[in-house]
Amino acid sequence: MDTAPRTFDFFTAGELPAPTVPPAEVEELVAEHFGWRVELQALGSQQDQNFLAREPGGAHPVAVVKLANPAFSLLEAQAQDAAADAVAAANPDLAVSRLLERGGRRLRAVLPTSQGPLVVRLLEFLPHGTLVHAGHLRPQAVARFGEVAAAVSLALAPFEHPGTERVLQWDLRHASRVVRALVDAHPDPARARRVRRAADQAWERVQRVADRLPVQAGHFDLTDDNLTAQHAGSTLAGGVLDFGDVTTSWAVAELAVTLSSVLHHPGAEPADVLPAVRAFHERRPLSPEELEALWPLVVLRGAVLVVSGEQQVAVDATGRGDGLGAPGGAGQTVGNGYAAAALEREWRIFEVADSEPLDVVTAALRAALGVPARRVRPTGRAAAPAGPLELVDLSVTSPSADEGAWQDGPALLERAVRRVLATGAGALVPFGVPRIDRTRALSATSAATVPTGASWWPSGDVALHAPWPGRRRVRAGVLELRSAQGTLVLHGLDPDGSDPDGGDPDGGDPDGGAAGAEVAAGERLGTARAGARLDVQLLDAGVPAEGFPLFVRPELALGWLSLAHDPAPLLGAPAAPDPARTFADPAELLARRDAVFATVQEHYYEAPPRIERGWRHHLLDTTGRCYLDMVNNVTSVGHAHPRVTEAATAQLRRLNTNSRFHYGALVEFAERIADLLPAPLDTVFLVNSGSEAVDLALRVAMAATGRRDVVSVLEAYHGWTLASDAVSTSTADNPAALQTRPDWVHTVDAPNPYRGRHRDAEARRYGPEAAARIAGLAAEGRAPAAFIAETFYGNAGGVRLPDGYLAQVYAAVRAAGGLAVADEVQVGYGRLGEFFWGFEQQGVVPDVVAVAKAVGNGFPLGIVATSRQVAERYRSQGYFFSSSGGSPLSCAVGSAVLDVIAEEGLQENARTVGGHLRARLLDLAAAHPLIGAVHGSGLYVGVDLVEDPVTRAPAAAAAAGICDRMLRLGIVLQRTGEHGNVLKVKPPLCLDVEAADFFADALGRVLAEGW
Repeated sequence: MDTAPRTFDFFTAGELPAPTVPPAEVEELVAEHFGWRVELQALGSQQDQNFLAREPGGAHPVAVVKLANPAFSLLEAQAQDAAADAVAAANPDLAVSRLLERGGRRLRAVLPTSQGPLVVRLLEFLPHGTLVHAGHLRPQAVARFGEVAAAVSLALAPFEHPGTERVLQWDLRHASRVVRALVDAHPDPARARRVRRAADQAWERVQRVADRLPVQAGHFDLTDDNLTAQHAGSTLAGGVLDFGDVTTSWAVAELAVTLSSVLHHPGAEPADVLPAVRAFHERRPLSPEELEALWPLVVLRGAVLVVSGEQQVAVDATGRGDGLGAPGGAGQTVGNGYAAAALEREWRIFEVADSEPLDVVTAALRAALGVPARRVRPTGRAAAPAGPLELVDLSVTSPSADEGAWQDGPALLERAVRRVLATGAGALVPFGVPRIDRTRALSATSAATVPTGASWWPSGDVALHAPWPGRRRVRAGVLELRSAQGTLVLHGLDPDGSDPDGGDPDGGDPDGGAAGAEVAAGERLGTARAGARLDVQLLDAGVPAEGFPLFVRPELALGWLSLAHDPAPLLGAPAAPDPARTFADPAELLARRDAVFATVQEHYYEAPPRIERGWRHHLLDTTGRCYLDMVNNVTSVGHAHPRVTEAATAQLRRLNTNSRFHYGALVEFAERIADLLPAPLDTVFLVNSGSEAVDLALRVAMAATGRRDVVSVLEAYHGWTLASDAVSTSTADNPAALQTRPDWVHTVDAPNPYRGRHRDAEARRYGPEAAARIAGLAAEGRAPAAFIAETFYGNAGGVRLPDGYLAQVYAAVRAAGGLAVADEVQVGYGRLGEFFWGFEQQGVVPDVVAVAKAVGNGFPLGIVATSRQVAERYRSQGYFFSSSGGSPLSCAVGSAVLDVIAEEGLQENARTVGGHLRARLLDLAAAHPLIGAVHGSGLYVGVDLVEDPVTRAPAAAAAAGICDRMLRLGIVLQRTGEHGNVLKVKPPLCLDVEAADFFADALGRVLAEGW
């Protein structure tokens, strides 16, 4: 090996077979030259040879031994080590794998090996592993990639070293040359053609700004292969490895390389890199030129990976080849498992990078950073409408989509348009506004809901004329008018049966050729026929019309829309709202909420979608994305149920007042509740919420017994009012719950057979111990007024209480002169499937029942039920009155909910669909140790996630990540439990088998791919 000062040039060196020095030989070299006895384990590398080093018998690695490819010089190794030092010095919070020292000596030398002299170095080992196999990367993890890339780029901006002046195949300044040199040797001709085409297009884009791209030293391999986790199990980058590609190149290439490594992770799309771009830009702003070059460089990085990976596998399979790009000659067949294993991953990176047009992704990047595009809107008029023109509202909030009409999109569109046409006006569906008729239910990806043009149905025949001079081209029912102003694209225009320019409406323009025939401004293009649909797009000049979609998905919609203009003014209609406002709206609305709404009133998700419509077990956001609602036990019979809506509307038209007036709705509803309850529960109070119901139930018990003390269960949540909060002991809901509990509240252990103090068969001890606690309080002169508990342990995630638990505890509290209070707020009303009330599962009848949530299907309505004898004792407290509880409106809604549950068989549906879902979840549990248990009954299920199935240590971080990933897959899911590790599954009772399977399939995908 030549150790004279020099640097590597890929294009003169040819192929780079990785060293294959036997581990035993390397161990001896390390011991002899560095005085350190280690045991080595081979690690992968593209072109070097790496080992993990442990001291003899040691359990933990102490170093990484790196043997540089013989083509690389000592000078380059010195540059790499100096760069690592510079990054570490500038970022003390970032772990950096640096050259080790031992006895005051830096462990780097050129050593003689059986394969010639090689640079050998011992580098610091960083624990927790790299992120290449981390599975799906959540937005926070992607953002952290960008933060680290920015930190390294800033640290190396002033760095100078002669060893960085090298010509690497990974330097994106040479990407086009590398691809051209290697692509012909790719074993798959179809892939080779695609790589060549994409690389040529990307290179042409980069060259437009290449001379204005800043150049500096950089790591240029900050990928998930070289970023280590912050801690075990984390997907947040905390450390940087392998400075082997340190060189001088375009500074923006640092970010491009990092972004590329995001793209192979499960579910990744180009839009998923946006958090990293924002994070990078926040710390190290990107210039307009860098922003223009960024995505083309990502595509080029993918192309270089594909051709280089295939070349390296071929080289290492046969030994040194004869020339660049054409391995050959006799050589030892050694193989490179690392490079071979990466081939499909590298193809995936390229494939995703090349999946969207460069202009679209670049425009989306600009929009994400708030960088406005410099655009000039075309002016002119193509048509004078035959009559008035009315905009058709097909947004998510459109009344046209009520009662689930959006589920048949074509029919919804047809009805909406025909209603307008019937008035004599033309109909126009606007540009850029997400359309609900395009929404798809039960889809793991969003639908293409965003129109890149306007759809027009004229009320009468309308002649269309060229708004400016240009070239006319007709293809398969589409007319294009291309000019320097822009390209007008008309889908469905009748060219009047003639083509004065010689064009062929069915297949091209034989007269004008590929360029099309010249058209003068004002020249007739054709006729928009009365009542027939015409889709009109107005694209920027130079944007290819063929293949430009009429509808796009929301994720990159701003990218597509930035290449188009609203065509409505060309038709004499007002322009649509700025699409950017539509897509910024969820964040802007959240900021407005935080400004006026007490933030202690939390919301689901860190960046929640704006949900503005529901139907049955579906929720829709303002982009038209449809979600499966697996958490809404409030909306028991389904969102926007027409029976409930009609009952509420009809009652509001007649009367709504306070419950002191005399009217039939109250009596009828109260009678129905009493009929659903066993004797002696024959008397009801009506309130507004579950919290109020629990509060009142406790006050009823206190009034009936003349006592104040209450016994509650640990880790329970009962509400937010003074009394219901006092008996709530869940530290997940209130971290200070135990310290701030008043002295009249006494607790017993949480009767959780899976996670509590007594587990499995030992759970039988909970009942006797709670009974003994109550007897002890009575002996102390503090006999309780009540014992309160959920009848199915909901806050823990739908955990079934131990058999006989409530019977034992109810007997004890009654023996002490107290009352048994059942909190049925979550589980009542048939949710358990086999039982209408949770207490039925325990074979008991409580003295007081509190129920809400399901009662009003989202309308504020709660119930306290007890016996006449107990209820009458409340008069010692004065009187009870609730203005809205028991109002005509609330009672009408409550009766309608009971009608729906009975007529649609929703309790039986909970039993059958819930049973099917539980079976699916148990199958997942058998395949994934992360699922420790599946709790619950009917459509009240908890999926208990554990880090260890033996210790049952809660996996809270996994639960949080899974909920976030499930949202990306179209499912609203939340977690519960004292440790936040239980997925709560409490959908509307109308959930069907198809939806249950969609949920189980998505959860299985997340468990397999990561979150």
